[in-house]
Amino acid sequence: MSSPPSLGLIAGNGIYPLLVVRAARERGVQKIYVAAFEGETRPEIADGVDAVEWMRVGQLGRLLSYFTKAGVHHAMMAGQIAPKNLFELRPDLKVLLLLGALKTRNAETIFGEIANELGKVGVTLLPATTFLEDSLAAKGWLAGPKPKRRVIDDADYGFRIAKEISRLDIGQTVVIRHGTVVAVEAFEGTNDAIRRGGTLARGEAVVVKVSKPNQDFRFDVPVIGCQTIEVASEAGVKMLAVEAARTLLLDSAGVKAAADRCQITIYGIDE
Repeated sequence: MSSPPSLGLIAGNGIYPLLVVRAARERGVQKIYVAAFEGETRPEIADGVDAVEWMRVGQLGRLLSYFTKAGVHHAMMAGQIAPKNLFELRPDLKVLLLLGALKTRNAETIFGEIANELGKVGVTLLPATTFLEDSLAAKGWLAGPKPKRRVIDDADYGFRIAKEISRLDIGQTVVIRHGTVVAVEAFEGTNDAIRRGGTLARGEAVVVKVSKPNQDFRFDVPVIGCQTIEVASEAGVKMLAVEAARTLLLDSAGVKAAADRCQITIYGIDE
């Protein structure tokens, strides 16, 4: 699709929202309106956008009103919300009603309903990879040392395991050592799973990160960034294997340079 004239950006933490702003401008988006969250979104998001509305996590009514008043018809979600802030959620009435109607409460169902609420006010939620398609991981060796067959075998095995745990909605990352699963991601997130697995693997860890079956890329896309490389290096990881064409390398050039520097292989893998 052609770039919309204006964009509403629901900005979580990290560099991801900043990269979306830069890429959207390069693609000709004229107006960018950011919904930012206290304690999450980086303050520098204000540079280069047309307006920022600061709010608490859980203020859905305020978000909808902000985009409506700005005349936004296309929006994106970029960046995560820290789990502690989700546990300390202070929902407004709109969110209370939304949660009350859900039989299952997880990221997929909650964000899916938020997408529906945006649609009711005329806002289409775009895929979270919009404007960043060139940063999706290619297949095969991407950076760092060229992998040996044994390490690739661990990645292939980890891919199958990670796909299964993601199907069960447990997590999307596993850590493998010589054909053995040493860590499975759960609610703690990718970085903590890498730290735990790296400790157990003792310098032989292969980390595999995948998408979920039927993953909704409007609000949930696998990503790795320079911080992931730093964490992996500290944990003694040999390889980061990511699902090709479905994983974003945030600041792709920076990630590959960091992998080269830390001697960590990045490898794109698929079915």
